[in-house]
Amino acid sequence: MSVTGSKVRRRTRSGSVDGSVRPRIAIAHDYLTQRGGAEKVVLSIARAFPDAVIYTTLFDPENTYPEFSDMDIRVSPMNRLGFLRRNHRAALPLLPFASSWVRPDADIVIASSSGWAHAFPTDGRKVVYCHSPARWLYQEQSYLGEQASWMKKVALTVMSSSLKRWDRRAALRCDSYYANSNVVRERISSAYGITAPVLPAPVSLDLPDEFEPVPEVEGLVSAGDGYYLCISRLLAYKNVDAIIDAFRGTDRRLVVVGRGPERDRLLASKPDNVTMVSDLTDRQVGWLYKHCTAVMAASYEDYGLTPLEGAAHGKPSILLRFGGFLDTAEEDITAVYFDDPEPLAIRAAMSRFESMTWDAEKIVDHVSRFSDAHFAAQLHDIVEGLDSSVA
Repeated sequence: MSVTGSKVRRRTRSGSVDGSVRPRIAIAHDYLTQRGGAEKVVLSIARAFPDAVIYTTLFDPENTYPEFSDMDIRVSPMNRLGFLRRNHRAALPLLPFASSWVRPDADIVIASSSGWAHAFPTDGRKVVYCHSPARWLYQEQSYLGEQASWMKKVALTVMSSSLKRWDRRAALRCDSYYANSNVVRERISSAYGITAPVLPAPVSLDLPDEFEPVPEVEGLVSAGDGYYLCISRLLAYKNVDAIIDAFRGTDRRLVVVGRGPERDRLLASKPDNVTMVSDLTDRQVGWLYKHCTAVMAASYEDYGLTPLEGAAHGKPSILLRFGGFLDTAEEDITAVYFDDPEPLAIRAAMSRFESMTWDAEKIVDHVSRFSDAHFAAQLHDIVEGLDSSVA
């Protein structure tokens, strides 16, 4: 693992085996401090460009995917502060400054951004793969949630105006924008006035050779009891509390996988038929997908990888009719929708789901269009187009 500061030596363009000159590619990402869909996209980009250096503000190898430990990661000076590595949300007022300290050295930078990486300065061309314009600036209410303290709401309101100006200037300096879904395309247009083509995020179709049971859930599987599965960061806009409440007072079982600010509150209030786990290996997550009845999500999701990951295992989903789910799930073929993130609506969708018959082969066939290989091929086309325009 290589973790260094933002100052790096400038390298010349690399040559290929056939003697042609290839552009030097770098990858930028907001912060690598957690495990989520955006971080999985960074791994996919890194697989597409294995020689690329990854630039980020904060890197906490213990709390993100272990694959990053084998990659060349360049960080901002702020990364020296362990508290901020473990609590990146506390760094929000400092991140505009930290972003200016991260300077990718490359001919073309692919920025995986949901608020900061699109602003990293570079002398090269910059293409932004946008997971969403900053949610805390343009979706404040859903981002903070009803449980947020008045101090957080006031602090965000005070910072919002100047941060929006900074954010828009950064966006307009980029060479091209791509959205991961139609709803994000609309947000990019509203926030920046930029028309962004949609490039769906990839999902790995390579299932683990072996699975590893999750001890807290193994007894349910051994007893033949089915369970529903929710894998999510535990944030207010993910609405995991609504899913948990849909199971309250029923004999259905739910397994929730994830970490986040809402974790302690959810743990304290969950009913006994809900099991919460975190910090699982890929083999354990694969085991949960393999044995679950269906994947569930009630989040205001920009894209949403977990239904696609479940589909790779032939599992259907029960989803909020919103955002990226509308791009990636096919109603009554791979998923059942509910219209509001409310317990009664979720229960009604579960009842409808349980009355239907599901074809695992059709579900797997559907997800094949979102493969890693397809995503990589499109990225290479984008990079070649940018490079040829300045050749």
